[in-house]
Amino acid sequence: MKKPSLKAPGLKKPSFGKSAKPGPSGAEPAVEQPATGRPSSGGGPRTGISLLAAAAVLAAAFGIAELRPPLAPAATGGGGSSTTAQVERTSLVCPQPFQGVTGSTDLTMFTPAGGSAGSASGGSATVTDVGSQSGTPSAAPSGDPSASPSAAASGAPGGARLSLGKVGVPVTGNAATGDTPPGTTAVAGGAYAPGFTVSQTTTVTDSRTAGLSGIGCAPAGTGFWFAGASTLSSRTDYVNLVNADSTPAVVDLKFYGDKGPIEVDAATGLTVAANSTQSLRVASLVKDQVKDLAVQVVARSGRVAAALHTIDEAKGADYVPASADPAATQVLPGLPADAPSAHLVVVAPGDDDADLKIQISGKNGWFTPAGHETIHIKAGMVNIADLNQITRGEVGALRLSPSDPAHPTPVVAALRIDRTQNGKSDYAWISGSNPVGKRASIADNRAGASTVYLTSTGDAATVRLTSSAGSAGGTPVTKEVQIAAGATVGLPAPEPGGLNGVFGLTVETVSGGPVVAARMLAVNTKDIPMFTIQALSDDHSTVQVPHADQDPAVLIHP
Repeated sequence: MKKPSLKAPGLKKPSFGKSAKPGPSGAEPAVEQPATGRPSSGGGPRTGISLLAAAAVLAAAFGIAELRPPLAPAATGGGGSSTTAQVERTSLVCPQPFQGVTGSTDLTMFTPAGGSAGSASGGSATVTDVGSQSGTPSAAPSGDPSASPSAAASGAPGGARLSLGKVGVPVTGNAATGDTPPGTTAVAGGAYAPGFTVSQTTTVTDSRTAGLSGIGCAPAGTGFWFAGASTLSSRTDYVNLVNADSTPAVVDLKFYGDKGPIEVDAATGLTVAANSTQSLRVASLVKDQVKDLAVQVVARSGRVAAALHTIDEAKGADYVPASADPAATQVLPGLPADAPSAHLVVVAPGDDDADLKIQISGKNGWFTPAGHETIHIKAGMVNIADLNQITRGEVGALRLSPSDPAHPTPVVAALRIDRTQNGKSDYAWISGSNPVGKRASIADNRAGASTVYLTSTGDAATVRLTSSAGSAGGTPVTKEVQIAAGATVGLPAPEPGGLNGVFGLTVETVSGGPVVAARMLAVNTKDIPMFTIQALSDDHSTVQVPHADQDPAVLIHP
């Protein structure tokens, strides 16, 4: 057998073949190894030259590696294995506004000032309407899944609806008008990316559909859970899907009721065209009248943003926030003190039943509401509980946890909160939420209208609240709040000095915790006690970047 050799006249620089791949941390590609038994291009055995050539190749490779050392890591203060860096791009998607003909929708963008990591500069942040493609199936609020596509983005093609001019100062403007406006996509880069957030708030004063609907715009994804849909004749519920990407997505909707999963062929394999908005009325998919439903949205291919909007002619309107992933313990923050009643919807989507304790976080810690100590949910089914006067006139949060810690069963939960004044009402939904982590922000806050709810689910915690300058003027303010273990604190959002316009609110966990948080926006309009509640979630404004050490040996590993 002839021995393999490398072509070596003149000891040429090694050539990296197309199949060579970069090594770790951007190192030069590994040298392509000769295959055993490959005929020598030189014709006969040339052992000496082959060895010299191999040595030259390795020397050259090591030389290249040495000439391109890895970048020096940023200071970490402790010689750790990674460095903290600010994110450089944030992308969010807002759903179609359900505003009817007479309603109006505000979009508010905000990036908090400051940051402990990195020094990102420059960049921009914009909100742009998502265009729709001709012929794409879409269910407009008329309720028919075969209705025409939602309206195309207004203004010049590709033009931004809003642009954020300064970090630390929010900007607000109107969404597209009309009965079937599109969703929007928000993108921030550079200094505008860390902590970038967008709020969408819709006000409708029609007597039949009156209410305040609010939602925090969120990243596109492949899976979402919602508890609280219904097909009763008094309800008008829509699942909204927005595909802001340049490729189509294929989506399945799965429904769960009080008798288990509900097979809906028309909700399987839905194609959501690129750059399009699609809304599907729940009652047009689930034909039977079901009082309480859970909905799972699964993207088989591509990504979408998903939202569930509900209207009850007798109670109000709002979005149901997407729940935290199924888990054995769910915490739902944001119970106002003046909520006379609440409607709990829980689903156990797995193969096991769930037995859960119901607890409320008050000013002194967790307690069990009398008469509502536990709830049992059969596998694959939905169960409900009507909870009246559960907060005892105090602000709070609701926690569901396993009655038997040895038998944890993942669940998804949401709570509808009703408020009535002078015979008129509105409602809001809260869902299982994750802690705020290091920092979280929310954009659309208004003078005399914003209340913050802070719950320390574990140890006592210290939280810092920072209100930004107003969109049209004002001076930022900061306030620290102490929260006892397991307790909830509710307070008006601190307002900027000389406030003019709307302001951004940032919550930071200084010590202790973990802490879950929510913000209620309450605006009385035409004597209707309109309100909406949004949880605040970790803005993930920083990422951990691993350090890379120079290792020329990777060039000769098999």
